[in-house]
Amino acid sequence: MLIIAFSTKTSKVLPRIFCGDLKHVAPIVWRCDKLTLYQFVRRGKIVKIPILARDIKILTTHGWRFVYLPHTPAQNIDERHIYTCVHLAKRMIGLRDLRIQTPGALYKYLNK
Repeated sequence: MLIIAFSTKTSKVLPRIFCGDLKHVAPIVWRCDKLTLYQFVRRGKIVKIPILARDIKILTTHGWRFVYLPHTPAQNIDERHIYTCVHLAKRMIGLRDLRIQTPGALYKYLNK
């Protein structure tokens, strides 16, 4: 199972200018009753953070939004070729749409 998490906050300058309301996206993979959040740091650097189910509730209280994709298996990715957090989420979903470049566009695409 795959969960895509969207945040309205970021520490980076460019997403604050270009991304609108949603500024960051992080995929969460659920395998064998373990949740792993894939946090994009910079090109070629992705940190895997183990989280618990209660952490999703905590993130929800801090303004994060979640899109659940229960029938979508996570794709294997090559971390060296990931350029943005949106690119990471699209690769994990298996989506190859060049029109989706911001977290807001990805959120709209997944919720239609």
